[in-house]
Amino acid sequence: MTAAPVQAPGPRVAQGLVAEVADLHIGFTRGGREIEAVRGVDLEIRAGEVLGLVGESGSGKSVLGLALLGLLPESSQPRTRGTARVAGIDMLTASPQVCRQVRKNELGAVFQDPMTSLNPTMRVGRQVAEAAGSGAEALRLLRAVGIPEPERRLDSFPHELSGGLRQRVMIAMAVAGDPALLIADEPTTALDVTVQAQVLALLRRLRDDVGCSVLFITHDFGVAAQIADRVAVMYAGRLAEIGLTETVLRAPTHPYTAGLLRSRLSLTTERGRPVDTLQGGPPDPSAPLPGCAYVPRCPLVMDRCRDTVPEPAPSASRHEHLRACHAERSRVLALAAPRPSANPFPGAVVPEGPVPGNPAARVSAVEKTFRVRAGRGRRARLAALRRVTLDVQPGECVAIVGESGSGKSTLLRVLAGLESHERGDLVLGGNSRPQMVFQDAGASLTPWLTVGALLDERLRTERLPGGARLQKAERRRRSAAALDRVGLPAATYDARAGELSGGQRQRVALARAVVVPPDVLLCDEPTSALDVSLAATVLNLVRSLRRELAMAVVFVTHDLSVARVVADRIAVMYLGRLVELGDADELTRAPRHPYTKALLAAVPGFGVAPVRLEGEPASPLSPPTGCAFHPRCPLATADCADPGLDVPLERLRHGAEQLADGDERRVACIRPKEL
Repeated sequence: MTAAPVQAPGPRVAQGLVAEVADLHIGFTRGGREIEAVRGVDLEIRAGEVLGLVGESGSGKSVLGLALLGLLPESSQPRTRGTARVAGIDMLTASPQVCRQVRKNELGAVFQDPMTSLNPTMRVGRQVAEAAGSGAEALRLLRAVGIPEPERRLDSFPHELSGGLRQRVMIAMAVAGDPALLIADEPTTALDVTVQAQVLALLRRLRDDVGCSVLFITHDFGVAAQIADRVAVMYAGRLAEIGLTETVLRAPTHPYTAGLLRSRLSLTTERGRPVDTLQGGPPDPSAPLPGCAYVPRCPLVMDRCRDTVPEPAPSASRHEHLRACHAERSRVLALAAPRPSANPFPGAVVPEGPVPGNPAARVSAVEKTFRVRAGRGRRARLAALRRVTLDVQPGECVAIVGESGSGKSTLLRVLAGLESHERGDLVLGGNSRPQMVFQDAGASLTPWLTVGALLDERLRTERLPGGARLQKAERRRRSAAALDRVGLPAATYDARAGELSGGQRQRVALARAVVVPPDVLLCDEPTSALDVSLAATVLNLVRSLRRELAMAVVFVTHDLSVARVVADRIAVMYLGRLVELGDADELTRAPRHPYTKALLAAVPGFGVAPVRLEGEPASPLSPPTGCAFHPRCPLATADCADPGLDVPLERLRHGAEQLADGDERRVACIRPKEL
């Protein structure tokens, strides 16, 4: 495994440090509790380098970034000790006026959700001009960050741009002052892999052209490998390990780093076994442990770990590589290798009888349009689904992948009955309605109801074989069984959503969906906002529930490595149409449609630079004529743009390469022999 190569810094970079953190402690008061968010961190950011800061949610990554920006929330009554210096100024003790001056002259910031940072009532050009100083400079910056048609985009409002374009606008504003340090806090987490690859390439290019350093905060080692020169791993407010990216990825020396790497999915992860996960969860920040914070989760724990905090020290002869761990390096290295499973998943549960004649769900030539605003006083029709045909067999999992705006979630909502369709046929087998699990479980759980009440709601309409309604005691028993099935303790029954972690809320959402087992479970990006270990836990849970309850599953994701592990088949969507459908393993091993190839090439990995898919998806308000992918396709000819062309999804019989035996691949392309 090798990381992204270290490139020469830009012309403005001089030797030295742009930021230095020394013995940093940060505490907050929240809900009457004293929370220790950062607990003694020492860190240097060198001129011209990209430093990746990796760890689970709650590890203190973002708090460290806010400290360097001088933006710790006053409402949480921060308590600080130590220093966080930028350009020689301690951002913890400097006056607000000095901090503002440092932010203006030396710092830039890019956050995860650009919509929370951009003013929705101001046009993009004006917002960038405020940071850049003039309209001409704003236009130059929009060109520099690769925004297409920048002159037209100057007059756009933030909501009129895609997520990737909004993030580029934020980057343009961040580098407007030619900063010495750019702090990017999870800037690619919510983006599609294609847009993510574009943003990472942009940040690398800006580092080289402008010469700024970058603190890149992420929970994904694959993303860090693409951009970082060094990686620092944080856990429970402390540094667990720091070193050159390639060294940390190839030979981790802390059990936590090894566990994160083992939990991360890739396009080569073994499919026939549960995904490796980190057991347990991070410690309570209001009750720090006397010794190493990783003790409750560590497989290498020793007596001294329980009462002695390990301090970062050089790993063997590598003085650049520090680790805070009492265990021997050789024992930690053994943890990094994937472990064989003693309980591999069995094959999919399929009911008796001819499966092809009895689908759990069937959509045939389904079309769905929305009426949307298209400017002042104008309305337009957005074609979200365009003649989509798909069968899902009982017990089967089909993953639907594609960029934002491809129609994945709309198809799921049509299957769930949350949206109607104008044309085509929708047939659901079985006797129960499909149940849906959403990306943001917190938003889908009623905040004032306990978990028990949420589950009880679903059970109130259930009846016993004789027709009698379930009594309260029986509903309680079934609710408890559902919580146990998803791995939650019985005490969760009396908790509310706000009292649970993100992973626990997602488990509650799954428990609510399966407390009355559905024939079809619909999952809309249930792991995209979770840390890698939590995501692995949820994937294992979906797979085990599917087999235990003999459910069909339709799983929407933008991550092909997730789709490959969780699904039997993968359906690839682009601008409301299916463009490729096939066996999950074969499709990811040998993709045929140019769009599928581009999605796979953009997946971040270790030692492989992602290949950017050029251009932005066309607007579904005015999709291209003919094949919708032809403006971005390397194989496109004039025939692909023919207005009268309809490209159906058909069995691929002859391609550039021989299909594997049993590969029932279907592709929508008029040039099948070149695929």
